[in-house]
Amino acid sequence: MKRPVNWSFFKSTKRIYYLYGGILISFIVWMLFIDTHSWTIHSELNYEIEQLELEKEALNKVIEADRKTIKQLQNKDSLERFARENYGHKKENETVYIIDTKDLKENSK
Repeated sequence: MKRPVNWSFFKSTKRIYYLYGGILISFIVWMLFIDTHSWTIHSELNYEIEQLELEKEALNKVIEADRKTIKQLQNKDSLERFARENYGHKKENETVYIIDTKDLKENSK
């Protein structure tokens, strides 16, 4: 005699698989999007780190240029020239005329 198939066993097994599958999917969604250590937050932080590294490189270039300028300004003559060119300083009893070539080019157009 044939033994009848116990369908309740399959239903309960199927239910367990769905339960485990649901838990697994919920865990994956939680870890990718919701958690404080999620993938989205890590990607945002990695982008911010890249931007800060680029800013750091740019600032290092500026620092190096400033070091060269400071080294050049150790000489009194180059310090005077720098002050005249950038800040309009002058010696006593001296008249300085500043000719702005940008205005001349704009007027000629």
